[in-house]
Amino acid sequence: MKKTFLLLLLTCCLAGVAKAQNIQFHYDLGRAMYNSLDERPLLTTTVEMFKADKWGSTFFFVDMDYKRNGVASAYWEISRQLKFWEAPFALHVEYNGGLNYINHAGLAGAAYNWHNGNFSKTFGVQALYKYIKGNSSPHNFQLTGNWNLNFCQGKYTFSGFVDFWREKHLDINGNKHNFVFMTEPQFWVNLNNFKRVSDDFKLSVGTEWEMTNNFALLDGFYFIPTLAMKWSF
Repeated sequence: MKKTFLLLLLTCCLAGVAKAQNIQFHYDLGRAMYNSLDERPLLTTTVEMFKADKWGSTFFFVDMDYKRNGVASAYWEISRQLKFWEAPFALHVEYNGGLNYINHAGLAGAAYNWHNGNFSKTFGVQALYKYIKGNSSPHNFQLTGNWNLNFCQGKYTFSGFVDFWREKHLDINGNKHNFVFMTEPQFWVNLNNFKRVSDDFKLSVGTEWEMTNNFALLDGFYFIPTLAMKWSF
């Protein structure tokens, strides 16, 4: 629900867009697909913000998961890219943190961003050192890839990110793991780009497919889709 927005806005920034933000609502289908996830929250909201300046850009997002009695968990990332040159490379620093099973993490490294002529296709990669506070092996790495594809005159968007990082941890069954994989492709139908719909009606409807391997307390591979709405400001 996150990093693709950063890549898109970084490239749009080069075309003159200075800031943007959106809020997403996701109805999670994990409980219906896995008996082991019967306590998984059904609703997640994501708030994202991006702002560019002459020294680079700042991006953050906040995820909050909800149960009937209120917020069950929360997670956020904030990152800064520094770029004082014309080449498509940037310096990247980042903080990750949240409630429950999530430890503080600081990341730093390099990013490469690419776009085609009209910014309808974007792609980026990051190679980062990752320090996970409180972990038995705190010095780690993370590799991230992002993509964004707009097609049919902007009516549809296919976007997503993929992360692979090293983190020693135990799953809910006590099994040891050293590496984590996560990807979250999203598909959006952007209603304001259809005929007879106002340009200001910036609602998108779609889905996200969360696919993970050994993430957090989970053991092995999980595929968890959502039904989603997004309003862009």
